[in-house]
Amino acid sequence: MQQQPPGEVLRPWFVTLEDVEPQLDWATYFEREQPVELDIGCGRGLFLVNASDAEPETNFLGMEVDFKEARRTAKRLKKRRQPNARVIGGDAKYVMKRLIDPHSVSAAHVYFPDPWWKQKQRHRRLFDDVFVDLLDRVVKPGGLVHSWTDVPEYFEVISGLMNHDDRFEQLPPPDERPPEHELDYQTSFERKAREKGVPIHRGLWRH
Repeated sequence: MQQQPPGEVLRPWFVTLEDVEPQLDWATYFEREQPVELDIGCGRGLFLVNASDAEPETNFLGMEVDFKEARRTAKRLKKRRQPNARVIGGDAKYVMKRLIDPHSVSAAHVYFPDPWWKQKQRHRRLFDDVFVDLLDRVVKPGGLVHSWTDVPEYFEVISGLMNHDDRFEQLPPPDERPPEHELDYQTSFERKAREKGVPIHRGLWRH
């Protein structure tokens, strides 16, 4: 497993897998015990920062395999002294399989997952049967799964997996709305895509 690199101390906003094994205890991991939502592949953290600001009565856990991006997000959270947002550096599938209690998450957000364009790299894509099983494992009954992408072919894969799984119910996704300012987007990828006029494909499912 990756070790936390030297530099600015960002705990508790950034930790590695080894820091939280063998199990995540929400009551001690966050300052307050309240509903938890996952930001899977949180990247630079625009959603994590905005959502935790807007919903102080919800705890948000970001997961990011790229330590550089994860630490960048954690620095933003540390600057704000954000009590209800944290980032784990490491593989999201490992966290969901090994460290999170079953049915303990209110929602999972998966925004603009890496499309791995080359055919030989497709097996690295996040969304597959195993990932859907992990969503079923961690999300509470009645909890939500959100996923957006600007890659039509990948959205077909995602919606195909989710729409044909009896464990999840497809719901109407939120309508696109005009942003009020340059940070009023779900993620930086959404901002870039919409500035270029690229359509965003949105999916929403209930467990």
